[in-house]
Amino acid sequence: MAELRTVPDGPAAAPVVVPGGDRDSRFARRMIIAGASILSVVALVAVFAPLLSQWGETEIDAANTLVAPGGSHLLGTDGNGMDIWSRVLYAARLDLGIALAAVALAVVVGTLLGLVAGYFGGWLDDVLMRVVDIFQSFPTFILALAVAALLGNGTINLIITIAAVNAPAYARLVRAEVRSLRELPFVDAAITSGASPVGVLWRHLLPNSLTPVRVIAPLNCGWAMLTLAGLSFLGLGVSIPEAEWGAMISLGAADVVGGRWWTSVPPGLALFVCVLGFSLLGEGLQDRANAKRR
Repeated sequence: MAELRTVPDGPAAAPVVVPGGDRDSRFARRMIIAGASILSVVALVAVFAPLLSQWGETEIDAANTLVAPGGSHLLGTDGNGMDIWSRVLYAARLDLGIALAAVALAVVVGTLLGLVAGYFGGWLDDVLMRVVDIFQSFPTFILALAVAALLGNGTINLIITIAAVNAPAYARLVRAEVRSLRELPFVDAAITSGASPVGVLWRHLLPNSLTPVRVIAPLNCGWAMLTLAGLSFLGLGVSIPEAEWGAMISLGAADVVGGRWWTSVPPGLALFVCVLGFSLLGEGLQDRANAKRR
């Protein structure tokens, strides 16, 4: 937002608008556009993966293992003879799908817990927040490792694992918003008019407490993709031969020492680009929200 200054001359000083906030707003808009553009390209690549490659994600070319990029294998093949280009494209489906589903589940669970704890307070708030404290007392990735080891491999289990370590942050965030909103006059007016607690939560508190959630969710999507890749790299996530960027990096890590960089560098770059898109989108939304508050 532009800064206001006053002109010292004259009995009635007039406010002068100094442009500054507009520049910040434009920069935030550019970050949002850049992040959304990157993610749109990744999503289109994931959807049209079968049209962009002649090889399937698990199809094996037994006569060409660890072939360098070129010819019928644009990015070469891995030690199993599977086409790297195809697997990078197909892996976008799995990585994006798991990350988005996990963050969506975390938002739903965390928001519900935060709404209940923030509105009703009392012993219910104490119990829920102590449970949240237990989850947040562990380093996030260490907790993800523990939950993944407990639940085992599988797409559904990975979604639950990543959601479980993200939900407490949303619960605490929404709880803080609800505790500040419930003291405002519009909540008292809704209660006076006969609205039930569920009606107050659903129609009045929920829509007004989601602004910070919408800002943080894109950033968490990038973190969710890194968590998924880390779990797969350590053998607790997606297993070979299913195409996933972290698993591909793990499978090709030993090949880099021998100069066969194409087995792990392309999936690493794809992961970097996708996380960058989420980061730009989240940072842009956060900067725009901060500019509006100023």
